[in-house]
Amino acid sequence: MTVLGQPRSWSCQWLPVLILLLGSGYEPGVEGVTHYKAGDPVILYVNKVGPYHNPQETYHYYQLPVCCPEKIRHKSLSLGEVLDGDRMAESLYEIRFRENVEKRILCHMQLNSAQVEQLRQAIEELYYFEFVVDDLPIRGFVGYMEESGFLPHSHKIGLWTHLDFHLEFHGDRIIFANVSVRDVKPHSLDGLRPDEFLGLTHTYSVRWSETSVERRSDRRRGDDGGFFPRTLEIHWLSIINSMVLVFLLVGFVAVILMRVLRNDLARYNLDEETTSAGSGDDFDQGDNGWKIIHTDVFRFPPYRGLLCAVLGVGAQFLALGTGIIVMALLGMFNVHRHGAINSAAILLYALTCCISGYVSSHFYRQIGGERWVWNIILTTSLFSVPFFLTWSVVNSVHWANGSTQALPATTILLLLTVWLLVGFPLTVIGGIFGKNNASPFDAPCRTKNIAREIPPQPWYKSTLIHMTVGGFLPFSAISVELYYIFATVWGREQYTLYGILFFVFAILLSVGACISIALTYFQLSGEDYRWWWRSVLSVGSTGLFIFLYSVFYYARRSNMSGAVQTVEFFGYSLLTGYVFFLMLGTISFFSSLKFIRYIYVNLKMD
Repeated sequence: MTVLGQPRSWSCQWLPVLILLLGSGYEPGVEGVTHYKAGDPVILYVNKVGPYHNPQETYHYYQLPVCCPEKIRHKSLSLGEVLDGDRMAESLYEIRFRENVEKRILCHMQLNSAQVEQLRQAIEELYYFEFVVDDLPIRGFVGYMEESGFLPHSHKIGLWTHLDFHLEFHGDRIIFANVSVRDVKPHSLDGLRPDEFLGLTHTYSVRWSETSVERRSDRRRGDDGGFFPRTLEIHWLSIINSMVLVFLLVGFVAVILMRVLRNDLARYNLDEETTSAGSGDDFDQGDNGWKIIHTDVFRFPPYRGLLCAVLGVGAQFLALGTGIIVMALLGMFNVHRHGAINSAAILLYALTCCISGYVSSHFYRQIGGERWVWNIILTTSLFSVPFFLTWSVVNSVHWANGSTQALPATTILLLLTVWLLVGFPLTVIGGIFGKNNASPFDAPCRTKNIAREIPPQPWYKSTLIHMTVGGFLPFSAISVELYYIFATVWGREQYTLYGILFFVFAILLSVGACISIALTYFQLSGEDYRWWWRSVLSVGSTGLFIFLYSVFYYARRSNMSGAVQTVEFFGYSLLTGYVFFLMLGTISFFSSLKFIRYIYVNLKMD
């Protein structure tokens, strides 16, 4: 498709960063709805078109051979709308408040064979269009395709040249808008010779009706009249599955593991009392299990700077995820437009950079790190660099294909400015506070200078087995709900059950902490004190299972296709798995650290 010039109205949006980020279409109740008088013009903006099964592959509406004004005037958009691929422009449709229109001519067109073929290809790929009236999106298919019979086979393609707009109002406000082709016959695009022109006359009708509904949020049909499916029912299977797993794991840790620990502590302390009067020269004589490694269990790990950076960024995304869900619970997002969540995520990411800097630098200084400047640079790069590389590839593919998902230069500069002026400085400030407030590492046991030899471990205590078990169990707790999340992000569902999402998120963190404690205990019982990185990798491997699920979802649960959608799907799915690795690895590590300090502080030692 021919790429049109990018709209220039975005360049005038260099307002203060926070105001621009928050200007994302938030509409609680009726706030922000325009008030009209009878006969006032109602502007209809054309927005984008794209394949129905490829939600992230969208193009400007005027890239198709349709009725277009001589001079295209674009609407000024918020950051969230631009990130969502919106490119709104004024149309030729003339609509006035409460004035019905019956089959008014929009324009006459003469299409050559290339333009007809472009329309045929769009209809065969199930292209839909999106218009916007008073911030209400209305959607419909570009044309009609009919496949029938095997012998003989018929393949008919038609273009909708007439649209019926249905608008409902209450008082002086528009409550609902929809477009229909129910009683319209499509114009056939078949049988055109290569040198022949196709004459088309586009028309439209407008019908107004009054409704008793006072607010848009009170409508049960949704803002698109059912064009996209909605999933509002509570997913009881997901909740029951998650609760059962949580109860089993918590019961396992609380009953079995604590009983074993109580027996271990009683036996070790009794042995210590009986042998303290005698042969105290060899303290480890006759010991076995996790007590024997008490002089090595707090030996600092290799690559401590990288470990602290992982913990810092993981803590940042824990705060970011919690903040997004809490804001959604408070009703701060218009759930029918995803731009608000995009803007909030960027704002919260920039503001929570201080958390990553503080946690990373604080723990790095505690475990004896000296190169704190390098640690700050590593922390701020651990997510931003992989994200930038992934985004560069995805955005280049969108740009090469003329998709509206490709960000314009002004938006790229704005996001870079937010990171340079807000995100990076807050990381440095948080790192300085973390370094200055760090106290010595609280280790209940002294660490010997010479490391103890680790005995050979059975295969079921290997890192790979721990990663498999530690990743699969948290994944199984969210696997059912994960389908609905994928169907929302990569499909056409509309997810509004943020309370359930918060509950599942808490379950995920609880399961990760419990399984981490259990796996760490089994590792220490085998006299293997290398738990630092193992605890991060064991539960952090849930991110790998999430990525593998995304491959399954793409192949078996979706109808996505094409290079544009495929590159975006797998690029951002890989990045999502990486984010879950950081989050759950952080939860796993601090849970294991708390558990190890607990068991060794209750052990009697000289």
